[in-house]
Amino acid sequence: MAINSIDRRNFLKGMLSGSLSVAVPAGAWTLPIRAPQRETNDNGPDYAFVVDVNQCIGCGKCVEACKGENHVPDEVTRTWVERYVATDRGIYVDSPKTALEGFPEAVPEAVGKRAKWAAFVPKLCNHCKQAPCVQVCPVGATFRSPEGFVLVDPAHCIGCGYCMQACPYGARFINPVTHIADKCTWCYHRVVKGLLPACVTVCPTGARRFGDLDDPRSPVSEVFATDNYSTLKPYMHTDSMCFYLNLPREVI
Repeated sequence: MAINSIDRRNFLKGMLSGSLSVAVPAGAWTLPIRAPQRETNDNGPDYAFVVDVNQCIGCGKCVEACKGENHVPDEVTRTWVERYVATDRGIYVDSPKTALEGFPEAVPEAVGKRAKWAAFVPKLCNHCKQAPCVQVCPVGATFRSPEGFVLVDPAHCIGCGYCMQACPYGARFINPVTHIADKCTWCYHRVVKGLLPACVTVCPTGARRFGDLDDPRSPVSEVFATDNYSTLKPYMHTDSMCFYLNLPREVI
């Protein structure tokens, strides 16, 4: 059943069975990383994406909007949401239908009874400045645009799948219709027209934010100026441009 309410706390409590509180212990979060260095970009803005895990309610509206905006086939996805539930026996993770229809209101009973905390974690392409997918593409079909977007040139992609293997975030796939590499583009076609990515526009809680690092008034610049944040798999040294607030260290 999809989530209709944006009362995240009540939803998570109901999801975990019984009267268990889902307060997250202080040690559950990742250590903050340093603010990204702003590039001197003669060609325009320096874009970044921010996800606030504490604000995500797992409604799936972002996934639905992405599919509609980008004509993504049913069997694949450009963005998805994972649910993490921590117990004393380990971490339970699920993402039914990539969260397209939200999440069931209950995890397995054995998990719910032992749960300590839970979180919804949206995932998408990180548009890395040191992108492994760009480095391994044998024909140069994957590239960074002047605006900093990692894109795929459909006229040159041969569908070899090397970029899929190189991506540490699992963000790439071979499109079953076009038979070439595909992924989240941060809605490049919208951004160059002055619009926000589709997933950002439909998020009911503001969990997804997008903006220009060079603009001190943008939502992402405000985050970097005031909050601690993390990236996925920082040890990969990809210089990810997708940043997370309140990210549990158990998230992979």
